[in-house]
Amino acid sequence: MLRLLSLLQTHRYWPGPELSDRLEVSARTLRRDVDRLRELGYTVDAVRGAAGGYQLRAGGSLPPLLLEDEEAVAIAVGLRTAAAGAVAGMDDWSVQALSKVLSLMPPRLRRQMDAVASQTDAPGPWEGAPVFDATVLTTLAQACRDSELLRFDYTAREAEVTHRRVEPLRLVSLGRRWYLVAWDRDRMDWRSFRLDRISAPEPTGQRFRARDLPAADALAFVQQGIRRMPQRYAVRVRLAMPADDLATQVGRWGTVTADGDGCLLEMNVDDLDWPVMVVAGSGAEFVVESPPELAEKVAEVGARFSRTASP
Repeated sequence: MLRLLSLLQTHRYWPGPELSDRLEVSARTLRRDVDRLRELGYTVDAVRGAAGGYQLRAGGSLPPLLLEDEEAVAIAVGLRTAAAGAVAGMDDWSVQALSKVLSLMPPRLRRQMDAVASQTDAPGPWEGAPVFDATVLTTLAQACRDSELLRFDYTAREAEVTHRRVEPLRLVSLGRRWYLVAWDRDRMDWRSFRLDRISAPEPTGQRFRARDLPAADALAFVQQGIRRMPQRYAVRVRLAMPADDLATQVGRWGTVTADGDGCLLEMNVDDLDWPVMVVAGSGAEFVVESPPELAEKVAEVGARFSRTASP
């Protein structure tokens, strides 16, 4: 029944035989599970006959978890804040949960959510993180989930705006940025798109069959693309600490390898703020091998801290 609900929450029309095949159940079992969903408060429309099928309709109130209106608004606002920020380990799940909540939320509750979000001060993304509308995130997430062709405008690195038609596969959170991995129909190749450069995403209603990605997964594909792009600084720092401990702090934003009793940190970055934060937060002795600008920035930050600590 939960698998059935997950399919219906795409809000597309599902022919009965297709649903039965996907769930590997009989037509009778499918009808029984639909009736159970209705008993729980989900409005499922049904069409009888040879071309019959089912579609979930957004109702006038949220179905169970039996949330009060104010509780639903609070959850949606919290999920939007987490999705737009840089909450470690929360971003992917926040987007998926927000997408489901918004798809079932009545218009009056969406207006309340927008009002609360616009009139509430909340911690934003950390300095330097690209900012974009969370609705872009949810639109793309739903298109990935539903295998639905997307159209949007994209501002390239050189500020040239192009119109794209893509088959979205997966959203990836990497460092301070979000990326969409998709097959570009006009360029006939796989691409990764920064979400802060995407505008006016529009689902077309056209479905597609997912292609094979030339990488282990979407994250690996984005990382490969970033490595091929020229970055301003190639960072190399040796630290006197176990590689596993530092790798936990660095996450997906750099490479940590064991080096004798310590480890070697390598990062390709456009600015040096994050490497400085990593080495400062490691609590270990370290030596900057490159670039010289990082050594200068570390000295500058250390001098500032010393002045602040002086009586």
